[in-house]
Amino acid sequence: MSEKKLKFNSKTIHGGQNPDAAYGAVMPPIYQTSTYAQTTPGGHKGYAYSRSANPTRTALENSLASIENGNYGLAFASGIAAIDAVIKLLNPGDEVVSTNDVYGGSYRLFKQVFEKFGIKFQFIGMQNAEAIEEYITENTKLLWIETPTNPMMNIIDIKAVSKLARKHNVLLAVDNTFATPYLQVPLDLGADIVMHSATKYLGGHSDVVVGALIVNDKDLADKLYFIQNASGAVCGPMDSFLTLRGIKTLHVRMQRHCENGKAIATYLAKHPKIEKVFWPGFEDHPNHEIAKNQMSDFGGMISFIPKGSNYENAIKIVEKLQIFTLAESLGGVESLAGHPASMTHASIPKEERQKSGVVDSLIRLSVGIEDKADLIADLEKAIG
Repeated sequence: MSEKKLKFNSKTIHGGQNPDAAYGAVMPPIYQTSTYAQTTPGGHKGYAYSRSANPTRTALENSLASIENGNYGLAFASGIAAIDAVIKLLNPGDEVVSTNDVYGGSYRLFKQVFEKFGIKFQFIGMQNAEAIEEYITENTKLLWIETPTNPMMNIIDIKAVSKLARKHNVLLAVDNTFATPYLQVPLDLGADIVMHSATKYLGGHSDVVVGALIVNDKDLADKLYFIQNASGAVCGPMDSFLTLRGIKTLHVRMQRHCENGKAIATYLAKHPKIEKVFWPGFEDHPNHEIAKNQMSDFGGMISFIPKGSNYENAIKIVEKLQIFTLAESLGGVESLAGHPASMTHASIPKEERQKSGVVDSLIRLSVGIEDKADLIADLEKAIG
């Protein structure tokens, strides 16, 4: 059967993969080598130096392209390294429009690294796609969106934003880390670039740090490949192997993440001590209908605000959790809890955080694949 016709669950296992040419190994070998023998200067079998390409990384990149319905995949040392490569497509004087509740690491990279090189960044609410257009100028070259956003779980209409991008001849990049291609496929909705912190759901086991980009356009892919090789922020063969292994179980893990996420969100929404729960599966969630149309389910990421809570009370709750581990990151098989204001989004100035809803009392959960009854019991004890 043609790979293009494979269903997603089959693509996670077989997409872009072939038995190893040397000995028929079913899993791609870990080519733990920096360089490759050449028969004559420039005469090699496609690999000369592992910063430029490595067979294990190639296997991962082929898998990434397959599961995102793209033509080209690129793997990096981290999600931030992948974003860094995208911004390096731009020139001084160019402008980027991004969502106002973007991941703190992305904000830090944009504002503290690239802005001093003459690239301008605007951070706006993007829940109403039509309102984005007024911020697009002749200098705008990139629209950068997350959906669902981190940590407010806002939903952005990818198809509507892609129409704006085409109208104004700008690139659209979508951070698909929270949803994964199991839930939504941004390239099919009109995006030019899909980015992942593959550290999260794609790797799935909190044992690797990897980033990814997937595109359809060859010219764009060539530019990104050049930046990847020239800048050198590539992932190693062991990290490539671990991420590829994680992808092979992505579909079964995401089923449980979604199932548990729904149970936890419903429990919190009914809890008398919880003021607000942010999860796109609720019918009263802003842009819930858009989420229904562009996602196949609503994921395992949830944020909430306890009633009458402040910074100190939020800290007490996350410190009391036992099954939910207090830690950075998300998307692993284990459940994690975080306090965005002091952890993932601490690099964003407080006044900017609060404008987008990231208040000091906000708690973010990455719901894992444990038994949901145990997770609820853990939350019940911590919330009191």
